[in-house]
This record gives sequence, C-alpha cells and structure tokens, in this order.
Amino acid sequence: MANVDVLAIFAHRDDAELNAGGALAKLARQGRLTGILDLTQGEMGTRGSAATRAAEAAESAKLLGVAVRENLELPDAGITNTPETRAAVASVIRRLKPRVVIAPARQGRHPDHHVTAQLVRDACFVSGLVKLAAGDPSHGAHRPLKLLHALSFREDHEKPTFVLDISDEFETKLAAIKCYSSQFDGAIQGGEVFPNGEPLYDIIRHQAAHYGSLIRCKYGEPFHTSETMRVDDLMALEVSSF
Repeated sequence: MANVDVLAIFAHRDDAELNAGGALAKLARQGRLTGILDLTQGEMGTRGSAATRAAEAAESAKLLGVAVRENLELPDAGITNTPETRAAVASVIRRLKPRVVIAPARQGRHPDHHVTAQLVRDACFVSGLVKLAAGDPSHGAHRPLKLLHALSFREDHEKPTFVLDISDEFETKLAAIKCYSSQFDGAIQGGEVFPNGEPLYDIIRHQAAHYGSLIRCKYGEPFHTSETMRVDDLMALEVSSF
C-alpha cells in the first residue's frame, strides 16, 4: 500500500464518518490519498453486529474515496493506552506514513473515545523513535507533522482551532454515515451525538450547519490542535468579524 497523506484513527467503525467524513471526502476530491484505521470491530454495539458493521464500513469508505481502511481488532469498550497498543498503532503509522493524523476529541462520554485520543497522540510520538520495535523494521520510524482532534459534537469542551468548509462535501458525508443503517436508521442519538428529539441524521445536519455558520459557510467540521496555528499574511485572513 502506498503512503497516505491523511490517516483518520478512531475507536469504532462510523466514528471517522461522524467526526471527519467531510474532511476525508474533501481531501479525496482534491486528489489526496486518505486512510481510516478503526481500532475495534464494534462488537459491543447495542445494534447490529461486527460483521454487519464491517460491510457498512467498506461501503462507506468507497463513498468517501478512502484509499485504505484497516482494523486493529482491539476490544470494543476496552481500548487501553499501553506500550503494546501504542506499538500496534505506530506500526500502521510507520507503514502508511501519513503527514496528518486525525483523532477523536480528547473529551468524550464513551471511554474508548478519549482513550483513543491519547493513544493516537502517544503512538504518533513513539512511531518516530528509531529504537522502538513496532511492525516491519523495513518501514522505518515516522512521525506525522500534524495531529488534529475532531471536535464535532464536543464544543462544550474545546473551542475549535479552525473549522473546515465542507459545504460541497456534506451530502457525501451524510450518505457515508447512512451506510451504517444498522446503527443509525430510526435513531435519535449515537456515539457523542446527544439527542434533542429529532432524527439523528437531522441533528448531524444541524451541527454541521452550526459550525459552518462560524466561518460563514453552509456546513463545517471543527478541529483542534494543541499547537498555535501560524499566519504569514494578515491580509489573507478570512471570515468577517462583523
């Protein structure tokens, strides 16, 4: 498998779509190679089964134009951040060599989500340690340039560093989410999507519209970086203050 430009690493099948589906679709449309690494098979989900979710994930990946989708088969509802799991994630990072990695928000009600956020951050770091044994030695050490935490549905914890305009990609994102019919058809909540009485698909649209409004576009996806973003040209700044 060739190197990817961006790798989204999330706990469960459907997490990448919910949190960064628009970004992945936009990158693919721009000619970038993207990948998704699901850490679990979702076997603890109340609805559906691991096998059903695998088929749904494959269909969704096609819609998003994802070049590679893999699964580490870690225990659902039991992800831990240990030397062993860090090495497992690092081995994929070394093989695919992404420049950018997208991870969950560092806060979340599902234990797998916030554990995954820190696990991915730690794995990105140790992946660059030359002496760390992780995967095929021929792949060599690699540390991504940027780690982004996806903040969709988590604005109560962190203000986004930036919001990505996904106006042209939102319907693709929603179609990819709808591939998980076993999880979401008829649902009013899911994952970190809290209920307000409306169908889940409508809530997703409202959330994307909210973030879009922050940057004066129709739909957006929010992301957070630990480091401060650099600006070289004040005259190139977008989004009116008034």
